[in-house]
Amino acid sequence: MAERQAETVAFYDIFNGDADGLCALHQLRLEEPRDAVLVTGIKREVRLLGRIAPVAGDVLTVLDISLAENRDALAHALEAGARCLYFDHHYAGEIPRHPNLEAHIDPAPDLCTSLLVDRYLHGRHRAWAVVAAFGDNLFDSARRAALPLGLSEEALAKLRALGETLNYNAYGESVEELYFHPAELYRRLSRYADPFRFIAEEPAFQQLRRGYADDMKKAMAVEPMRQTTAGAVYLLPDAAWARRACGAFANYLARTHPGRAHAVLTPSLAGGYTVSVRAPIARPLGADLLCRQFPSGGGRPAAAGINRLPAEMVEAFARKFEESFAPGS
Repeated sequence: MAERQAETVAFYDIFNGDADGLCALHQLRLEEPRDAVLVTGIKREVRLLGRIAPVAGDVLTVLDISLAENRDALAHALEAGARCLYFDHHYAGEIPRHPNLEAHIDPAPDLCTSLLVDRYLHGRHRAWAVVAAFGDNLFDSARRAALPLGLSEEALAKLRALGETLNYNAYGESVEELYFHPAELYRRLSRYADPFRFIAEEPAFQQLRRGYADDMKKAMAVEPMRQTTAGAVYLLPDAAWARRACGAFANYLARTHPGRAHAVLTPSLAGGYTVSVRAPIARPLGADLLCRQFPSGGGRPAAAGINRLPAEMVEAFARKFEESFAPGS
């Protein structure tokens, strides 16, 4: 590829492919439309900054991916003279101080990235933040954010369904296992300023709803592998539907049993297991601390995961899971 001239400014929108990343970007672009290179992928593909090679003057908008996982790539971009607007709610570690970096990062368990963008935009596209909060399983936060909108229960249920289906689409071993590449789903979303129009008119929504219902029906038939009063561990089968449903299933379990923690393990095509962990909704803390004890683990206090848990570490993970969420821990 020919080297790009530094004086040719490029814009990059770099975002997690789940509901939160999609809706965070959508809010910003409703407010400030911009043609940009879209950099995204499956839910667990978070080291996205390393995909690009920005030069002086380039503008990066980064949404819903951990700064801790992108620290080196961000440092290189800033050193090259790129400017970066960064929104996120995951563990970040130390946030760099740089004149070209504007960071809005808050790991509070009741926040998602779209709610941070909503705060930044003073609520001007609030309905999309509500969609994202529902998608991130932050139902109380979604309802609080929606209060000024005066929505009926029926309307809130529609936004919840949209958030859940957008989030569901991001889970899979690869983009080939998804119904839509997240960049394509964003392009479809970007045609609609009103989420209710997207729900009523966009064929992608109906396709995702059918897939979500089919996959969740299969997941809910699975019995836990281990269960205590503090939490339950589920092992899903080695199937594309299971890899798509793992996150939505973990969210469902968390809502159904708010007093206990949950872990959902799904066999990976590369060997080992992908893990989704949800802390108890009644005490949404500790999921990230647990997952960071294992290679490729990370996330946030209420919801975290491990990208690749070796098979020989499953028993150790289960013990750590039970210790982490035992009463009094």
